[in-house]
Amino acid sequence: MTRVVRAAGGVVARDGAAGKEVVLVHRPRYDDWSLPKGKLEPGEHPLLGAVREVGEETSVRAAPRLRLPSTHYLTGNPDVEKSVDYWSMVCLQAAEFVPNDEVDEVRWVPVSQAAKLLTYAHDRGVLAAYPPLSRVDGLVMLLRHAYAGEREEWEGDDDDRPLDDGGRATARALAPLLAVYGPTRIISAGRSRCVQTVEPLAAMTGLPIEVDDRFDESADAKSAAGLIRELAASDGVIVVCSQGGLIPGVVGTISGRDPGSYRTPKGSGWVLGFAGTEFVAADRFDLEPLSM
Repeated sequence: MTRVVRAAGGVVARDGAAGKEVVLVHRPRYDDWSLPKGKLEPGEHPLLGAVREVGEETSVRAAPRLRLPSTHYLTGNPDVEKSVDYWSMVCLQAAEFVPNDEVDEVRWVPVSQAAKLLTYAHDRGVLAAYPPLSRVDGLVMLLRHAYAGEREEWEGDDDDRPLDDGGRATARALAPLLAVYGPTRIISAGRSRCVQTVEPLAAMTGLPIEVDDRFDESADAKSAAGLIRELAASDGVIVVCSQGGLIPGVVGTISGRDPGSYRTPKGSGWVLGFAGTEFVAADRFDLEPLSM
């Protein structure tokens, strides 16, 4: 049977003198140029692994934005296949690079020239998908609250129904995944379970939770979609926690697609990328993302 090795990496960009440029790495062991990537640690989420590997290979601190195509290819070992998940990323800080046995050179290259330097066709394919995403300057992460038990079993006001033990565990697990995007604001619908879902993120980032009833389930989807566009135009990274009855209509309105395409289980959501108020793409956000 074929053994699949999971890995993750990124196309990391910064603004250079000639426009957008991306960082590539040279590996002396193979004498090749590639996108920064590496194997996941046991139990590691691909998103966190991608950011970690970029940092380890390039000394660049980066924040993910939207998903890029995954690659799947055979390695030099019999019956071993590698699957690599990629994200577009922005460079937050580039520390001084120190050559090592794994990577002996990093190079910032204009996007238009990077494909010529890359050794492998699968890397060039990932890079080819990047230019449309390079327009993204605002990100809204629309999250559905975690599990809060059954409505029929709660005797109080449904607005006050809290997360159960599983929901609180999910909220804690979501916090580092959301934080790695570098959020600048946290907004929650007024329901207790929505606020509680983003409390671990607020504790981790030091950001306040802004409660906005316009993201409650009873709100109008078109109006909420307009608010999302306004938030995106602020050029920040905004996390909005809402409810399952509203989210599909909001994302469907923004994308122009059938809302049924955006059914959202509890504790998951959508990463919505915008250029100003213009919608670019929507990625599924989940504790267990599937390779694309």
